[in-house]
Amino acid sequence: MPEIILGIESSCDDTSAAVIRDGYLLSNVLASQDVHKSYGGVIPELASRAHQINIVPVVSEAITRAGITPDQITAIAFTRGPGLLGSLLVGTSFAKGLSLAIDRPLVEVNHLQGHILANFIKQEGAENRQPEFPYLCLLVSGGNSQIVRVNSPLEYEILGQTIDDAVGEAFDKCAKMMGLGYPGGPVVDRLAKEGDPLRFKFSKPHLPGYDYSFSGIKTSLLYFVRDQIALDPDFMEKNKADICASFQKALIDILMDKLIKAAKDTGIRQITIGGGVSANSGLRNRIEEEGRRRGWTTFLPEFKFTTDNAAMIAIAGWFHFRNGERTSIDVAPVSRLAEF
Repeated sequence: MPEIILGIESSCDDTSAAVIRDGYLLSNVLASQDVHKSYGGVIPELASRAHQINIVPVVSEAITRAGITPDQITAIAFTRGPGLLGSLLVGTSFAKGLSLAIDRPLVEVNHLQGHILANFIKQEGAENRQPEFPYLCLLVSGGNSQIVRVNSPLEYEILGQTIDDAVGEAFDKCAKMMGLGYPGGPVVDRLAKEGDPLRFKFSKPHLPGYDYSFSGIKTSLLYFVRDQIALDPDFMEKNKADICASFQKALIDILMDKLIKAAKDTGIRQITIGGGVSANSGLRNRIEEEGRRRGWTTFLPEFKFTTDNAAMIAIAGWFHFRNGERTSIDVAPVSRLAEF
């Protein structure tokens, strides 16, 4: 019998549902929320309300596109956390209700684990390259920056992580300060392609081991721009492409320095990236460049699997299901990683 997993993702501001069969993707539906753009960031209460509106049609569409009926579903995988508690509650509650309605088991998934396993999503007609174990995953998003040693689909070791802000937050704060809108990462990436990455220099942290810090470089950018605007009120408008290019290069340098160190120290040459910031073209190019230089085998997720999506939740849930794991109906969502 085929194993058909319905995945549900609602950790932040995207409502998504996906269906996989024996590891192959049948459908992946996502509803984004534009309501947050005018606020320059995600408003938790508005996010949870939008999830309530979107969850039923999104799941229904995913099942329809997959060409299955609800009674063919083997198990329901859902994001338990980390994320916004109200948003998680919508997805968790819906998963519970559907589980009771069709009498199928629940499988909880760690949202970050989904990003780590995104390269295992198989698609008909695609090359479907997959890393070998163990591999290193550079996990980069708006809330997390980590280097993870992945020993098996369900066995992980965090080698290093941010001690303050995440790199995605640094991108967004840079864009917000420059009036570029939200989300900031894609805008900074686009402008960086037009600018000179060597024009400006920003201070970089020097932490031992594999841990990251991004609060200092944000402060460096803030003071730099403030001082330049005091001398020339039009400085920002005239130089925004060069600022974005230089700032993005500094962030990528910080990420890569630690990843290179971890690869050297562990001897692991299978390298992947995951999370929303893995869509950044500068980072993707740098990963491949370092891979060619250092003999790495690199794996970059498709762009549609970099942002929050239910396909990655479904594939992670499939691995958990095959391991015999099931989740109780009285489970509660958790907002922080430490609560898992």
